[in-house]
Amino acid sequence: MWALQSPQTPQLLRSPYHTNSIAHLPPKPSSVCCCVSLNSSTTPTSLSSRNKNELIQSLCKQGNLKQALDVLPSEPNPTQHTYELLLLSCTHHNSLSDALNVHCHLTDNGFDQDPFLVTKLINVYSHFDSVDDARHVFDKTRRRTIYVWNALFRALTLAGRGEEVLELYRRMNGTGTGIRSDRFTYTYVLKACVASSCGFSLLKHGKEIHASVLRHGYNGIVHIMTTLIDMYARFGCVMYAGFVFSQMAVKNVVSWSAMIACYARNGMAFEALELFREMIMESHDLCPNSVTMVSVLQACAALAALEQGKMIHGYILRRGLDSILPVVSALVTMYARCGKLELGQCVFDHMDKRDVVSWNSLISSYGVHGYGGKAIQIFKEMIYHGVSPSPISFVSVLGACSHAGLVEEGKMLFESMRKEHMIRPSVEHYACMVDLLGRANKLEEAAKIIEDLRIEPGPKVWGSLLGSCRIHCNVELAERASKRLFELEPTNAGNYVLLADVYAAADMWDEVKRVKRLLEARGLQKVPGRSRIEVKRKMYSFVSVDEFNPQFEQLHALLINLSAEMKEKGYVPQTKVVLYDLDTEEKERIVLGHSEKLAVAFGLINTSKGETIRITKNLRLCEDCHSFTKFISKFANKEILVRDVNRFHHFRNGVCSCGDYW
Repeated sequence: MWALQSPQTPQLLRSPYHTNSIAHLPPKPSSVCCCVSLNSSTTPTSLSSRNKNELIQSLCKQGNLKQALDVLPSEPNPTQHTYELLLLSCTHHNSLSDALNVHCHLTDNGFDQDPFLVTKLINVYSHFDSVDDARHVFDKTRRRTIYVWNALFRALTLAGRGEEVLELYRRMNGTGTGIRSDRFTYTYVLKACVASSCGFSLLKHGKEIHASVLRHGYNGIVHIMTTLIDMYARFGCVMYAGFVFSQMAVKNVVSWSAMIACYARNGMAFEALELFREMIMESHDLCPNSVTMVSVLQACAALAALEQGKMIHGYILRRGLDSILPVVSALVTMYARCGKLELGQCVFDHMDKRDVVSWNSLISSYGVHGYGGKAIQIFKEMIYHGVSPSPISFVSVLGACSHAGLVEEGKMLFESMRKEHMIRPSVEHYACMVDLLGRANKLEEAAKIIEDLRIEPGPKVWGSLLGSCRIHCNVELAERASKRLFELEPTNAGNYVLLADVYAAADMWDEVKRVKRLLEARGLQKVPGRSRIEVKRKMYSFVSVDEFNPQFEQLHALLINLSAEMKEKGYVPQTKVVLYDLDTEEKERIVLGHSEKLAVAFGLINTSKGETIRITKNLRLCEDCHSFTKFISKFANKEILVRDVNRFHHFRNGVCSCGDYW
């Protein structure tokens, strides 16, 4: 048997390429006594070089990295395979210091120019998020194979350094390298297009790479085309993604899942569910996986399609996917977004294991329903159970505070990010704080947060301020916020509409007309209000119209009658939301055409007694629709659930759960 004895004298080892830095590493032996008992005449010095290499390799395979490193200095000629297994073992043991040790040793033995080991080294440093070290290894390598290039592309892409990948990709394709892209190259560089902070500026590069894929005949490689779909999806280019998908001769479950996710991610939940049905019906040999189901559940949540969500839940149970954390977390969110918060809580309670994503799902669920205190309680429970909050945890709990008006609690949570959890607030967190203060009519304090920011506030922060100015009709701050937003998002029509709303509320009609002219001059159109309702497992969609549509004659007739009867009970139409300088009667006709009212009327006609009406709306619920629905819930003795772009509104017996704070 092998008898190993390690010396106890520790050594210091420098990084292979940082001459001025010294790293403390585990003890490195100056000598090793290695004995093998093969027969009575065998001595320690009779162990061959081959046997030492085999010993090191065997120790690595058995998980004995430290012993393998103890033997390494006594082997004068380590092989490529020996170094490969040592590096692999370093990743398995999650030991960067040992990887540096091996790197130094192989450099001393002249293996630092071996393209195979260079590739392994880059992968190892990538595993430890030591991307600068990976880049240094690459830069020192004189003979770079496509595998070396691909390894660095992968490392940089995983680190979010997409621009650097594309610059190197251009160098690789330049004259003199003699290197041609392979199927893995295209996958990594396409992912690099979305793995950066540049955003849309890299879409052009993605299209150029797409053209190169077609020119070199790689359009038949499924994983490349699937990566293309994902790239276009992340840039919001749904049409391009759909074209790539339709042109694929062969599609696997990943391809289908990517296209379904593309629709779900880009506000096309109808199409996501339709494609899922098509996948089930047409591809009998393909079984949706957990990734597929997460996207489908997100689509159900977006539509508040409760009955379809329940059917998907049943499918998940039959397929045995209910033990996969992302799927169960998506189930929690789906039920909450469909208005069944108690079912989401039930799913959460039955989870055997919970990660931070699961907790975040429940926190945000209570938040959008307006239960800020409960959301904070769950946040504290998460910490009590040993789960550290993530940045998203704070976005969820701060959002919950905002919807519930818990200003002081939100401030304390925000302060705890740095002090207790060592999380640096991002733009999203500052946007939450601006929203929290702005909704509570602490607009000057919200503006002070923006002034004191050391980072660029960005459209999310300014958008939160403008939204708050619209609620409280603060013209001065609205003009300041919108001016910055027009620079940051010149094609976002919503910002112009919000400013026009502020002017209209202040009876500044000349300014309203000016903003409208600005919209027209830039070729922008206001996003129409759209409301959806699920009836008998079918989804119906209604769009806001400024004039009555004969197609909805029955709905309009019902609304007119209801409006007249409710006026006698005290209902007063809130016509200030109309951005036209018209007489009161005309304004009332316009607000009656809002999509949410049409959906409510449809629900009254097509749902049975005692059945809750569930509606989703793509915009913030206007004041008149809110008031109208409160009256309807009491007048028709009907429970109505409306989810707008911000939160849930539970209307019951003339009262809304938001307490008119939204």
